[in-house]
Amino acid sequence: MTTRDSAQNLSLPTQFDPSEVEGPLYERWVGRGYFDADASSDRPPFVVVLPPPNVTGSLHIGHAFEHTLIDALTRRKRMQGFEVLWQPGLDHAGIATQNVVERELAKSGKSRHDLGRDAFVQAVWDWKAKSGGAITGQMRRLGDGVAWSRERFTLDEGLSRAVQTMFKRLYDDELIYRAERIINWCPRCMTAVSDIEVDHKEVGGELVSIRYGDGNDQIVVATTRAETMLGDTAVAVHPDDERYAHLVGREIELPLTGRRIPVVADEHVDPEFGTGAVKVTPAHDPNDFEIGQRHDLPAITVMNERAIITAHGPFQGLDRLEARSAVVAALRADGRIVAEKQPYVHAVGHCSRCGTVIEPRLSMQWWVKVGPLAKAAGDAVRDGQVGIHPPELASRYFDWVDNLRDWNISRQLWWGHRIPIWYGPDGQMMCVGPGESAPEGWVQDSDVLDTWFSSALWPFSTMGWPDKTPDLERFYPNSVLFTGYDLLFFWIARMMMFGTYAMDGQPPFRTIALHGMVRDEHGKKMSKSFGNVVDPIIWMDRYGSDAVRAALAAGANPGTDVPIGEDQVTATGRNFITKVWNATRFAMMNGATTAGPLPAVEQLGLADRWILSRLNATIAATDALFEDYQFAKLTDGLYHFAWDEIFDWYVELSKVTFAASGAEADVSRRVLGEVLDGLLRMLHPIIPFVTEVLWTALTGGESLVIAAWPVDTGFRDVDAEKDFAGLQATITEVRRFRSEQGVQPSQRVPATLDFASEPVLAGHEPAIRHLLRLEAPGDGFAATASLAVGKAVVAVDLSGTLDVSAERKRLNKDLAGALKELDNAARKLGNAEFMDKAPQKVIDGIRARQATAEADRERLEKQLNALAPE
Repeated sequence: MTTRDSAQNLSLPTQFDPSEVEGPLYERWVGRGYFDADASSDRPPFVVVLPPPNVTGSLHIGHAFEHTLIDALTRRKRMQGFEVLWQPGLDHAGIATQNVVERELAKSGKSRHDLGRDAFVQAVWDWKAKSGGAITGQMRRLGDGVAWSRERFTLDEGLSRAVQTMFKRLYDDELIYRAERIINWCPRCMTAVSDIEVDHKEVGGELVSIRYGDGNDQIVVATTRAETMLGDTAVAVHPDDERYAHLVGREIELPLTGRRIPVVADEHVDPEFGTGAVKVTPAHDPNDFEIGQRHDLPAITVMNERAIITAHGPFQGLDRLEARSAVVAALRADGRIVAEKQPYVHAVGHCSRCGTVIEPRLSMQWWVKVGPLAKAAGDAVRDGQVGIHPPELASRYFDWVDNLRDWNISRQLWWGHRIPIWYGPDGQMMCVGPGESAPEGWVQDSDVLDTWFSSALWPFSTMGWPDKTPDLERFYPNSVLFTGYDLLFFWIARMMMFGTYAMDGQPPFRTIALHGMVRDEHGKKMSKSFGNVVDPIIWMDRYGSDAVRAALAAGANPGTDVPIGEDQVTATGRNFITKVWNATRFAMMNGATTAGPLPAVEQLGLADRWILSRLNATIAATDALFEDYQFAKLTDGLYHFAWDEIFDWYVELSKVTFAASGAEADVSRRVLGEVLDGLLRMLHPIIPFVTEVLWTALTGGESLVIAAWPVDTGFRDVDAEKDFAGLQATITEVRRFRSEQGVQPSQRVPATLDFASEPVLAGHEPAIRHLLRLEAPGDGFAATASLAVGKAVVAVDLSGTLDVSAERKRLNKDLAGALKELDNAARKLGNAEFMDKAPQKVIDGIRARQATAEADRERLEKQLNALAPE
C-alpha cells in the first residue's frame, strides 16, 4: 500500500456521483473476474444459488432486497478468503412467458394455434433473445456479485437433460404416476396451475338456499355456485346429525336434472354451518372429490376447459357465470329456492398471471408421489443436516412437508419441458430418458412440466448433474439458501425433496435463511391495486444503488417483513453516504494514511486508544451479526459507529491535532487512516460502490472486492473507553447548557475551564474548546453564567452574545407560566368532586401537563441560577 499525496487526495471529487461511477465500476469488477468461482481452488467454498427470477421479470423491490442481502453475504465471504460461488440464472416461467408472447401475437390478430406448437415455441425463443432477461441488466445495476460466466437458464440444454433424467428416475421408481384428480384450472390460460400461482381474494358473493327432494325426503343446501348443482351426485350430512339420520342411505330428487342422488354421512360436514347439509359435486370441488372417493360416488363434469357448461339441457353452451343466473331463475320458477341474495364473503382463487377466477376441475394429470420424498426432506432438518434460520420458522416447514399431498406436475402449455412420456398406437406408454428415443409412430405427451419441477433441481442441475462434475463435487451442497419465507412451502420444500433423492440423501443446503417481505413505509402489503408498489430503479436513478441497498439492509431483521419508504433511502442511504464521503475526503486532504504500522500504544492519545478499541469491538460485533444474518442490527451498528463515533468525535478531535501539526498530528493521520480503512471494508458488502472509490483512493489498493476482511486484533482499552465517555458526557452537558442559555451552536463565546480536579479533561482543553466553540478569556472577562459538570466548572461570558437582563426577564416570565400551570393542576387534582366526575382521560391529561410544568420549573430555575447577578 502507498500513501496518497495531497495532490491525489484533492483530486477526489467534492461529491459522489453514483450515475458516473456505478456502471463503469461494476463492469471493471466483472472484467477482472472478481466474481468468478474456480472449482480447483484450495480455498474453502461458500456457495449460494440465486433464486432464479422469471425471464419475463424486472427488478422489483423484493428482488432488490433479497439480492442486496445475498450480495452482502457473498462479498464478505470473498473478503474472508472463501472461494465464493453465487450462481445466477433465469427461470423460463412457463405460464408467464407464454402469456407474454400470446399477448404479442394477439396484437396482430393471431393465436398460438394459428402458428402451431413448433412455430410458437420458436417465437418464444425469439422473444427471449430480444426482450427476455432484462432483469439481469438491472441486477448489474444493483451490484450483484454473481458468477456471470456460469449463468444458466432452466430450458438450456444441460438443465433440460437434468429434468429429463429426474423425471425418468422418479418414473422408474414409481414415484411419478398419471391419475384423474381435482386441480386448479385457469379457463383463460387453459392450464392447470400450482397452488402458489393462485391468489386467494376475499370476494363478496351471494348464498342461494335450494330445496332438494320433497316432503319428508326434502333437504336444503346452500351454495354460491348454483351452476355446479348440475353435477351433484350426493348430498352429505354429518353422521351424528340427528336431523337427517332418517335420510342417510336414501335417495332424493336433484332438481332440474331428473336424477336421484343419495344422502351420505361424512365427517367432513360441519353440522353447525348453514343447514348442516352440503351438495357434493366431485368433479368441481376438491373437498367434494374426497367425499366422492370415500363413498364411491360418480364424478360428472359439467364444464369444459373454458368454463362453458356442457351438461345436457337448456344451460348447455352458457358461460359459468351466465349459467349461475339461469340455474337460479329455473330453480325459482320450479319453487326450489328457499332463500337467495344472502350476502356471503369468501376467499376465491384467482390466476396470479391473468386474474381469472380459478375453476376446480377434474382432470387427467401427471403427479409426483411425495410421501417418501417429503419424509426425507423433513428428516434432513430434524437430524441437523440442515438448519433453518430463524429457528422459529422450522415449525412452518414441518407443518408443510409432514402434510404434503401429491404434486400435480403437468401443465397444459407449449412453453416448458415437455413431459418425456410417449404413447403407442395401441395404448402403450413409455418414459424416454436422455439419449433414448420412442419407437416410430409413437406420440409424445402434449403437456409440459410445472416450472417448479425444473426449479427444484436448481442447486445441482446448474453444476452439471447428472454427471459427476468437479463443480458438483466442489460446490454441492450449497452453504446457504437465502430466500423469502413465502417460498418455504413451494420452492424450498421441492428442492429439499429432489436434492435428497438425487444426491444420495445429501440435502441441497446446510442452512436455509429466511427473510420477510418488503412492504410500504406504513407496513402495508405492496400491490398495484393499492398504488403503493415501489420501483427500485427509480430510487436508484435518484439516489444511487448504494443508498437503496443501505436502506433495505437497515430494515432486514430475520424472518420479519420490511417496511421501506423514500425517507429511509435518503436518511439511512444517501445522507449517510454523503457523510462517509465528506469525512473520508477530509481525512485524505489532511494526510490520513494506511501506510506503515500503527504507532506504539504509548504514543497514542486518549482519543486514539478509544477509537481503536471501538474499531475492534465493532469488527467483532459485525462478524457475529453477519453469521446470524442480522443485517438490520449490523447496518445500524456500522451507521452509528461511523457517524456517532468516528465522524462526530474522532474526526472533530483530529482537526485540533491537524491544526497543531507535530507528532500528535502524525499519530492522528495514521490512526484515522486505520479506522477509515476498517470502516470502509466493513461497509463494503452493504454499499460497495462508494466504499470502493474511497478505499482505493485512501489506500492505493486494487479493489475492496478482493481485499481482506478486517480482523479483530483483540485490542481493547477499557480505561480509554471509560475516560473518553467522561469527556463525551462533559461536552454534551456543556452543549446543552449553551443551548439553554440561548447561544447558537456556531457562536464562539469566551470561557474559563476549571479542570484542576479532572486530570483526564485537563489534558484535552484545546479539543474541548474546539468542540464547544469556547474562546480563551480576554481582558475584561466577566462570567455571566457558569456550570458545574462533576468536579469541573465551566464559566462563560455571554455579555457579547446575550442581554442578561432581558434573558432573566424572559426566564422569569416562563417560570411564572410554569408555576401557574402547577397551581392549576394542583387545585384540580386536589378537588375530590372533580376527581370523582372527570373522565380518566381528562385526569391523565392534567397529570401529564403537571409533570411537564414541574420539569419546566426545574429547568428554568437552574438557568436563572446560572446567570450572573445583575
